[in-house]
Amino acid sequence: MSEETQDWERDSPERLYVITGGRSDASEGAGSELDLVTLIVARTEPKVGMQPEHTSILRVTNSPLSVAEISAYLGLPVSVVTVLVADLLSEEQVEAREPHSALPDVKLIEAVIHGLRKL
Repeated sequence: MSEETQDWERDSPERLYVITGGRSDASEGAGSELDLVTLIVARTEPKVGMQPEHTSILRVTNSPLSVAEISAYLGLPVSVVTVLVADLLSEEQVEAREPHSALPDVKLIEAVIHGLRKL
């Protein structure tokens, strides 16, 4: 099998269709709140007989990873990863967390600006 044939099979729409069971998005249920920066953390270990992509997601999310990072690590489109993560969320095998978005202290920013101006 040539390298071009292998790449085509790995990235083919047919393969992605099979991986997701024909679903194109996770708009129903648990996946509806997922976005690129949602953090995913595994709650369980992979089980024998699991879909390989689900197993891969559980393995890479031992520590929190965003949906975008999972997509990059697995080499799958974000839309496919979102569907797969939604499956794992509905089975309570992973947990979704919102990223921390606390704003920095205004006094700290002012002190940094003041220090930069003195340079």
